[in-house]
Amino acid sequence: MPTWTLTTRQLHLNYVWKISRNATATKTNLLLRVAGQGHQGIGEAAPNVRYGESPELLAQQLAALQANGLADVTSLAALDTLLAVQPAAQALRFALESALVQWLAACAGQPVWQWLGVPAPARRVPTAFSLPIMEPGEVAGFLRQQNAARFELLKIKVNQAEGLGLLAEVALALPNHSLLVDGNEAWTDADAVLQFLEQAGALPGLRMRFLEQPLPADQAEDYRYLRPRSAVPLLADESVTDTADFAAIAQQFHGVNVKLMKAGGFRRGIDLLRQTRAHGLTPMLGCMVETSVGIAAALHISALAEVHDLDGFLIVKDEPFGLVGEEAGQLCLQEGKAE
Repeated sequence: MPTWTLTTRQLHLNYVWKISRNATATKTNLLLRVAGQGHQGIGEAAPNVRYGESPELLAQQLAALQANGLADVTSLAALDTLLAVQPAAQALRFALESALVQWLAACAGQPVWQWLGVPAPARRVPTAFSLPIMEPGEVAGFLRQQNAARFELLKIKVNQAEGLGLLAEVALALPNHSLLVDGNEAWTDADAVLQFLEQAGALPGLRMRFLEQPLPADQAEDYRYLRPRSAVPLLADESVTDTADFAAIAQQFHGVNVKLMKAGGFRRGIDLLRQTRAHGLTPMLGCMVETSVGIAAALHISALAEVHDLDGFLIVKDEPFGLVGEEAGQLCLQEGKAE
């Protein structure tokens, strides 16, 4: 019978992580470990306020799961049965499934990707690197300090008020660098987004590759209007969580950012990436602010995505686990300590 243990980690960040809806210098994540038969697995939950999650809620839900038989779970089918009667937030579901899959794979003597039945990850996986919202005058110094030019793709967090100023400074510091602009639902209507795109397109040296989730997820009609008019491919993020109507999504976006934390597990994430590709959309694999525990899990299924935004652990100051290395903007799995 495996043993489950929970550790709460307050993560200090290298800089203030500001997006259109909030800002923070710390993040509290939960680490779940399952051990037995000489093997172990560890999963990470990164609660996200956008989906009504908090560390306290997830800890309460885990306690309820333990009281209702989590210790008896030794298969994914048993985990599904338990979660059907004792629901849990998506981030916690991912931590549970990730830890259990790692343990089961270790018991079977297989790498996680093989146990899951997906293609092997590349030895090195290029990742985007994200810039939080900041004062335009801080951009050039931030880019130099972080040596951001080593990443092939830069992800720029923007809001409606300061987005153009940030992009102008990035284009000035790194002209013609490939950019993914992320609005995190900051705009309110499609015409305002089109105006922003027109103004951004006039900025010297700006090369925008994607625009991610500029409008709230519930504005499907606006997205249907925006999609054929946008000069830049649109990526869904908040519009696709653990489920989606992909026929509808294909009328609103050109690609999908799949995150295992919001998908609620490997299996849902794999299915979402496959459905994305099947509907002719660009599959992207993203993350929250996570340690290398969560990022390493994502790397195991990274061959299913065309674009990777897995820099969450690079935001964490003194990242504690060392399960993922980064060199020249590319990620690789490593033997870390996972303490």
